[in-house]
Amino acid sequence: MKAKKSILIYVSALVLSLVAGTTIAQIPDKASFGKFALLNCEIHTVSDGVIPSGIVLINGKNIEFVGDNAKITDEYEAIDCKGKRVYPGFIDSYTFLGLVEISAVPVTVDNAELGNFNPQMRAFTAINPTAAAIPVTRVSGVTTVIAAPTSGRIPGKSTLINLSGYSSDSMAVKANAALHMAWPSAPGSGGFGGFGGAAAQRTPEQLREAQEQTLREIQDYFDKAAFYNSMMNAYESNPTGKKRPDKDQEMDAMREVVTGKIPVVITVNRENDILDALSWIKKNSQYRFVLASVAEGWRVADKIAEAGVPVLVGPTLSTPTRDYDNYQRPYQNPALLSKAGVKVALMTSGTENVRNLLYNAGYAATYGLGTEEAVKAITLNPAEIFGVADMIGSIATGKMANLFIADGDPFELTTTVEQVFIAGQKIPMVSRQNQLYLEFIRRDPSFKGN
Repeated sequence: MKAKKSILIYVSALVLSLVAGTTIAQIPDKASFGKFALLNCEIHTVSDGVIPSGIVLINGKNIEFVGDNAKITDEYEAIDCKGKRVYPGFIDSYTFLGLVEISAVPVTVDNAELGNFNPQMRAFTAINPTAAAIPVTRVSGVTTVIAAPTSGRIPGKSTLINLSGYSSDSMAVKANAALHMAWPSAPGSGGFGGFGGAAAQRTPEQLREAQEQTLREIQDYFDKAAFYNSMMNAYESNPTGKKRPDKDQEMDAMREVVTGKIPVVITVNRENDILDALSWIKKNSQYRFVLASVAEGWRVADKIAEAGVPVLVGPTLSTPTRDYDNYQRPYQNPALLSKAGVKVALMTSGTENVRNLLYNAGYAATYGLGTEEAVKAITLNPAEIFGVADMIGSIATGKMANLFIADGDPFELTTTVEQVFIAGQKIPMVSRQNQLYLEFIRRDPSFKGN
């Protein structure tokens, strides 16, 4: 046993050292910081339309000026963007980026915890700033992501991070962005709702009872959190002469939810489950809710709109949930929801393929959402949903300088993202992937091998 344990430790250490080595090797240059003047840009502000030929001034972390005329001193590094477009940095509303390195190696996976209810678990504390997938993602124009936990009914809190920094503190736009919750599936919803491998042998009545029992447990948990918050509020408002109530770590973590500081993101897919979730949300209207994934959201788009609940949709690049559905449904889902009046943000639910957020948005644009709304679904909409629209999500004076320069429509495969800025930093446009591309495209044709 000791020998096996030693081998496991050695292999784990070797994997981590290789990952670290790869990460260090892929970024030879450092981000630069200062004053930059982007000139002659076609500026897609998102919040205030398109400026055909304008100027963006970046000073430190923030955008200092956006318009068509500005006095520019020698302090600014001028970047001529004639014939180029400038967009706000794109935002992926649900990923595991920074939490998972190699899914098959447990020591590099930090997005799951034991137990069903873990609101005290914070993705913020587990972020790996040197994750190899981060540079691969940001050079595509994705500057900001939600990094979310998974496992159990309430796996914990996600964090909203910029994809540049040496620590989670320096990356965080919002340390605690949302509490996440997995909805228990009803019988006949295309799954067994996490009720275990024996669920396939249960009757529909037994499955329904199991779902209802789980929902009772979830409701009791939220009710207990509300009582705990009122008890702590009563003490904190007048602590004189009173004994401080015992602190409950889980319930204390729920106070952000109870007070409305952060929303609850419910992952749910099937039509019946979405309707059940909306019914439960109505009974708990004192909290803020967001639905995530919603593969069959298009079936009940009017109901979601009526409830006034925003959605994180995706991945768009997927297959239909039912074999008799038209193949276009996943591509049309964001558009059908948006046309019903639902606020839509897009997500990939990925790690190494978060870079494909642009193409998820491109498909959504082509299949009814339109380019303008598709851009909004990966910029301003997620910023509003997570309460950071005053900081990111559009190009406006005073906002964080998260933006990129591209030579065309970012949803087109032939477009090149030429330069990315994150929190005012001019990011080196280098990743492991483009390094390997250059290595092999420039290989010596005279080399014949052994």
